Amino acid sequence: MNKYKLFFFIFALMNISLYTCYGAEIEDTGSIKIIPFPQEIILHKGKFCMTSATPIYTNLEGKEKKLILDFVKQSPLRLSNETNNTKQGDLQLIITENKGNITEAYHLTVSPSGIKIEASASVGIFYGLQSLLQLAEQYGVQNIPALTIQDAPYLKHRGLMIDVSRHFFSKDFLKKQLDLMAYYKMNRFHWHLVDGTGWRVEIKKYPQLTQQAAWRPYENLVEWSDKERQYCEKSPNAYGGYYTQEDVKEIVAYASSKYITVIPEIEMPGHSEEVLAVFPQLSCTGKAYVNSDFCIGNPKTFIFLEDVLTEIMALFPSEYIHIGGDEAEKKGWKSCSKCADLMEKKGLKDVDELQSYMIHHIETFLNKNGRRLLGWDEIMQGGLAPNATVMSWRGEEYGIKAVQAGHDAIMTPIKYCYFNFYQDAPESHVLSWAGYTPIEKVYSYNPVPDSVNVEEKKHILGVQANVWTEYIPTENIAEMMIWPRALAIAETGWTQPDRKLFSRFKENALNAVEYLKDKGYNPFDLKDEVGERKEYYDTLKHLAIGKPVEYKQPFSDEYPAGGKDALVNGLQGGWSCDNNRWQGFINNGIDVVIDLQTTQTVHSIQATFMQDVFGWCWMPKDVEIYTSVDSQNFTLLSNITNDIPFTQVGFFLKEFAWKGNVEARYIRYVANPDKSNTKVGFIFTDEIVVR
Repeated sequence: MNKYKLFFFIFALMNISLYTCYGAEIEDTGSIKIIPFPQEIILHKGKFCMTSATPIYTNLEGKEKKLILDFVKQSPLRLSNETNNTKQGDLQLIITENKGNITEAYHLTVSPSGIKIEASASVGIFYGLQSLLQLAEQYGVQNIPALTIQDAPYLKHRGLMIDVSRHFFSKDFLKKQLDLMAYYKMNRFHWHLVDGTGWRVEIKKYPQLTQQAAWRPYENLVEWSDKERQYCEKSPNAYGGYYTQEDVKEIVAYASSKYITVIPEIEMPGHSEEVLAVFPQLSCTGKAYVNSDFCIGNPKTFIFLEDVLTEIMALFPSEYIHIGGDEAEKKGWKSCSKCADLMEKKGLKDVDELQSYMIHHIETFLNKNGRRLLGWDEIMQGGLAPNATVMSWRGEEYGIKAVQAGHDAIMTPIKYCYFNFYQDAPESHVLSWAGYTPIEKVYSYNPVPDSVNVEEKKHILGVQANVWTEYIPTENIAEMMIWPRALAIAETGWTQPDRKLFSRFKENALNAVEYLKDKGYNPFDLKDEVGERKEYYDTLKHLAIGKPVEYKQPFSDEYPAGGKDALVNGLQGGWSCDNNRWQGFINNGIDVVIDLQTTQTVHSIQATFMQDVFGWCWMPKDVEIYTSVDSQNFTLLSNITNDIPFTQVGFFLKEFAWKGNVEARYIRYVANPDKSNTKVGFIFTDEIVVR
């Protein structure tokens, strides 16, 4: 072989090694394990072999070029060979006006001769790279399947909130979560920095906030709450922490490098015990550890809040500043002379309007500084500020009301989006808030209700998961509570509803869990999921089915379940009291009479009760079971005493039952509350079973 033939032979071998891959062709787009699932995938023949020598070409310029190239170089692709000319076998990152005006949209093309990502903005290039990285993770960098992906987000806001007030988490932990958020195309990190359990951000004008209100003498929040519920200065035995302003700048810059906006939350007017412990003069009583709400009638309150927000705005370039606005007690305002004077002066008829006055004032201040106000849906009480955006958490109805009034809203209803609830059977799960929110339930949510019209839909900005950390004391547990459920939020916010398919998503999520474990995360292991309480799927048959029920004590409007038929419809509850199976009773317990309509032989009468102190539901102190043949004269069959203390932390189900032999037409079932428990709460039961 002469030297020319040898040269071309070697060149041909090189060409094959660079541009030709081998392996089975992909026949089904459903096998592509990209989360969130793209809007459109078209498969082609062949594959592309990427190597460390694969050149990168981009027409990006300046800071955006550096940002994207730095990301590619540090990513698992490890490409660093930049070229000034496009050629066969390279990775092209192209900004083009032909790809529409959705900045986060991208067009990814993989062919045997190269890869091209096109978008109208660098953030679209970034998201195209995330899809490419997931393809490389699934198939290997040297075996990327030929395909075309056309993709764009369903909603603008795809968020995750982490509460660091109740338990403080490190910068490194937050960065780890930001890495995954970017990988799964989530773009808003809501940082819940302050609450009544601790102040976590340095404010230079008020150093006392982090000297005193960032620390408490107990790590365990329940223990702290049950005892003096006070704060302390930093010491070897103190628990807490805070972020310096340099820490905040570092996190904000890190998030920005991944196209994530950080939205800070500074709570007002409620959940402010920590501030008022340090500055009691800003409370209605002027005393520490008495009030939880700022005194709105005190002008110094607004001076303080504007000073704090001025420093916060200097740290966070976010369009939005979240001001909380939820769960204000409002008790102090009703007896405060300063608040009364302000209400009279401003013509405010009640404390709801007083809160609205404060929210309006803060919104005006933020607007003057080029920012927008974001708050929990209680900011609607007393009248919503003109330019405010509502974060609808108590249910989606508040978000619907907001958009119907022309306001923007972000949907984060507690039923679907709160990750402090159990994600699996409580018996197999770490201690959590009362409630059951498995990944399938999260995935089932559509943030854009059918009840809103086309114009109103434009005001629904997106969806967000919230992680409240009362009972999440460690970073490992926090990761387990977030992932993989946050994947369902990512896909819900990005993928069009008609493209969502839970069976495919769950398979992809199972795959993602293994990826996360391999990368050093601590996700909930989805393959070990126990699932819903098995009784939830059974329909019982017993003597009381469909029979009339007389309620001597009313059930709660908040937890009616199936109404007057709930206790005799054959349906049993699941792991959560909010699944329309558990009927709730408050204050006076349960006292019901079931008419079997004919006298019959009865062998057993039983009902199951739930206790979870975090969800404010308790076992009855005792249960009395009676029968009668005439509805006038009842015979006590059994009085069953509860043996689970109302102080017992955890999730419990307990059956209170009588067994024997009696002739009866009427069944009276009484469940008495524990009067020694001074906390107002519910008694829940799902079915009174008579056999």
